[in-house]
Amino acid sequence: MHGSVPLSTTLLFLALLVAMIAALALEEKLHAKKSVITGVFAVVVLLLGDGLHLIHPPENGLPIYIPMIDWSVIVIIFGSSLFIDVTARSGIFAWTAIKLTKLSGGDPVRLLWYYAGITVVFSAVLNNVTAMIIVGSLSAVSLKKLGKEGLLLGFLLTEGLLTNVGGLLTLISSIPNIIVGTAAGIHFAEFFYTAAPFVAVATVATVFMAQRVFSITRLGSEAEQKEALELVGSFDESESVRSRAYFGFSWTLLGLFILGIATASVTPLISDLGMGFVAMGFAVVALVRIKSEPEKAYVAIDWDLLLFFTYLFIVIHVMEHAQVLRLIGQGLGGLIGLGETVGPAALLWAGSLASSVTDNVPLAAVLAKILGGMTPPTPADSNLWWATIFGCNLGGNFTPIGSASTLVAVAIIHKNKLPMTFGGFVKKAAPFALVQLVLATAYVLAVL
Repeated sequence: MHGSVPLSTTLLFLALLVAMIAALALEEKLHAKKSVITGVFAVVVLLLGDGLHLIHPPENGLPIYIPMIDWSVIVIIFGSSLFIDVTARSGIFAWTAIKLTKLSGGDPVRLLWYYAGITVVFSAVLNNVTAMIIVGSLSAVSLKKLGKEGLLLGFLLTEGLLTNVGGLLTLISSIPNIIVGTAAGIHFAEFFYTAAPFVAVATVATVFMAQRVFSITRLGSEAEQKEALELVGSFDESESVRSRAYFGFSWTLLGLFILGIATASVTPLISDLGMGFVAMGFAVVALVRIKSEPEKAYVAIDWDLLLFFTYLFIVIHVMEHAQVLRLIGQGLGGLIGLGETVGPAALLWAGSLASSVTDNVPLAAVLAKILGGMTPPTPADSNLWWATIFGCNLGGNFTPIGSASTLVAVAIIHKNKLPMTFGGFVKKAAPFALVQLVLATAYVLAVL
């Protein structure tokens, strides 16, 4: 990053970032897809960044914008989506959804709790995007079988919000965890034991809120319960299984896929290639099963989502070179000196708001550098580290662009032809994010 960027230039790019967020919030009125909006801003900031000499072509001769894109995230989304679509054709997700639906006895509240638990666990051991794709697909099948499609929006939003809660559970659940936890010297077991109580409380609070906000109620009378039991009793999960061989193959592949994603960072050779390689590798293996008609799976890819991320990465990268993220980080860093109580609380809230509108990865890196460079050094047991971790993760629940998983949740909502705008998401999600942050603040100040 350049150290001599004029403040006026930084403020110009900050204004462009704010304008992009405003345009995304008004996407319905603009009649434009997210990828088109971010694409326009990507072109503008690239031209300005190059014209003002903020960015320079890489030495390897690639176009200037290629290294700006986090290809790992792009490939994870592409590979996971492709893998899920192909394996879903075997019936394993429909089979699982019907099993869970039968286990719930047709009760929507019980079903919500089941999916909430699965979401948190998957987010902790996989990555948030993959967890959202799998759980979102299952939820849609379950609710359609029950004839409760009207509850799908609430289920998907709740699951999207819980991916960021589950992403707090382990040191490797999210990139900000790895960045800040490593800088603080927090070990894996210590991270889990510290974060687990909050994750449990936040999950319970989120589900209880979801029941009220989205009017997800238990079956009332005995007649309703009996009718629901008769309905789920008539479900036959085996109907969704096309071929026993294909079904078994897909289950084996899914198990290996989850294991591969969960252990990608510690497996020799795979650790160098990353989770994106795992996702794409398994997608290719799955495609072999339908090798004569792969185009059917390609059609299911959400290209608008992929292009949105591509353009967003470009915008954020240029913002980093224009020192917009540094300016935000310095502003947050100034909150550290406000005292042992006010400082961590202010850092947590300000960090969450900042990460709701920009990439939390460089933000986490800036804050970790500030905390690590303090004199005297910030001790590993300081709640300032945890305030940063909680803020960077939970801030993603304020807006659909705050995290990849919430954006994927919105994409699944649109795929099921349910209405959801940028502003609509904020209106629904903000109360959840506020409650989660209040709980996080109390936990950081009173427990840590």
